[in-house]
Amino acid sequence: MIHSSAIIDATSNIADNVTIGAYTVIGANVSIDEGTVIGPHVTINGTTTIGKNNHIYQFASVGEDPQDKKYAGEKSFLEIGDENIIREFTTINRGTIQDKNTTSIGDRNLLMAYSHVAHDCVIANEVILANAASLGGHVHIGSSVILGGFSIVHQFCQLGEHSFSAMGSAITKDVPPYVMVGGRPTQPHGINVVGLERRGFSKQAILEVKRAYKILYKSGLKLSVASEQLEEKAEKIPELQAMVAFLKSSNRSILR
Repeated sequence: MIHSSAIIDATSNIADNVTIGAYTVIGANVSIDEGTVIGPHVTINGTTTIGKNNHIYQFASVGEDPQDKKYAGEKSFLEIGDENIIREFTTINRGTIQDKNTTSIGDRNLLMAYSHVAHDCVIANEVILANAASLGGHVHIGSSVILGGFSIVHQFCQLGEHSFSAMGSAITKDVPPYVMVGGRPTQPHGINVVGLERRGFSKQAILEVKRAYKILYKSGLKLSVASEQLEEKAEKIPELQAMVAFLKSSNRSILR
């Protein structure tokens, strides 16, 4: 059902069973797939593609121009997958040509009220951004990450899968998979045991991740040496392969 007061551009592509609330504005070149619910007073602009069965709540701003002074009006993109929940006053910006020109959000994510996803961010699946969490440009977030309320992430940072940040964290470097961070200044505080248990990791796998954390953070080894030791262990321990790959791809070094 589309409310009679909604304003929908003729070039948009809206599936038959999409719900659009009162006074919502859908701009040119927006595509919304079946089962998605758009609340009242939402604005969706730009070349934005939204998948199936999403729920976008009132007053969200989706697909607006990037907040980047280098942006000069060129065509850019936002891609949102399936079954995401985007709560009130969330803002999500499109990409820029300085990166891959696309901001990307996967499936089954929860973006709580007042959260912000800047240009060129990549969010995987089943991520939670608690209230007012904010991502700078070009941030990459792996699957099953949780950002506590009012957490902020510096541009170009990466957060590895299953990592966790406490409320009010200020993340200025990369956070490896499984690691919990918090405090001011924000520092590592062990691994996300509860999260791993909830996601079905075995006791042995969690023990191996704990041992890897000790090598990385408690051994006193240089990062390069610790990474080499983890790479050797990952040959026999599959859960460590994500951590090894992350350390190899990190460009900003890690919180340590």
